[in-house]
Amino acid sequence: MPKAKETGAASAPAKKTAGRRSYRSYGKIKPAPGKSKAEPKPIKVSFLGGLNEVGKNMTLFEYGEDMFLVDCGLAFPDQDMLGVDLVLPDFTYVERNADRIRGIVITHGHEDHIGGLPYLLKVLNVPVYGTKLTIGLIQGKLREHGLLNSASLNVIKPGDVITLGGFTVEAIHVNHSIPDACAFAIRTPAGLIVHTGDFKVDFTPISGEPIDLVRFGELGSEGVLALLSDSTNAEKPGSTPSERIVGESFEKLFERAANKRIIIATFASNVHRIQQVVDTAVRFGRKVAVFGRSMVNVIATASELGYLN
Repeated sequence: MPKAKETGAASAPAKKTAGRRSYRSYGKIKPAPGKSKAEPKPIKVSFLGGLNEVGKNMTLFEYGEDMFLVDCGLAFPDQDMLGVDLVLPDFTYVERNADRIRGIVITHGHEDHIGGLPYLLKVLNVPVYGTKLTIGLIQGKLREHGLLNSASLNVIKPGDVITLGGFTVEAIHVNHSIPDACAFAIRTPAGLIVHTGDFKVDFTPISGEPIDLVRFGELGSEGVLALLSDSTNAEKPGSTPSERIVGESFEKLFERAANKRIIIATFASNVHRIQQVVDTAVRFGRKVAVFGRSMVNVIATASELGYLN
């Protein structure tokens, strides 16, 4: 079992704020005409990880007596964390309110969003919701930890709405470097919060549909109390090219390699990129060998569930 270190959500600079819980309380709104005049409670949002840092994404939403979590990831240690294999979010506040947690919804299957789940589910067994590939990757993790049989795993798809106490949570399709990624529209009597998860606007994805911008537009028209947006390099001007551009590069590189062996390094979870490697190898009459524990595990799961041919 890897050694793990718990830290709190980091703010800049991270080392000075380890263990501190970032907190926001979003304001109250007037009830809609014809609705109950009872003043809604505030929505409380606690960032337990993933804020101003890469890794251990974990956000807690609270309304009245009900709470739920979005994601439960991990981070990999810095070079000064000697003897530490994994860095986990600080679960203290969640454990103290275990009887109020109604479930965990997962945006996608990257380690920084699902890697902490086995450690949390050992102390707090609540329902987990995610898309098919995300749940498939979670199953592999829980099997290694001996938790698969006791866990409550629920497969959802974009458009599904989950009720978690006083919350309703709608899954929305987005593009990312791993298939089956979702954003969430979170509704309470106090208002609507949109949590985008990690996303990319790709109008020509390798598989599946482009990001559901129409649904985001509808939510904007409905009125959004708060937008929690999470996308790498979003603060930089310009746009990221479609994943299909990578496939064009593979064609050129394979042709240039002639009869030489080709070694390709990529994130194990980037199933779309792996598919492009395989497709290009087939066109050039090459064989593909897979190396690395994570790569083997992800390819096995993605192939079994039909995400990789």
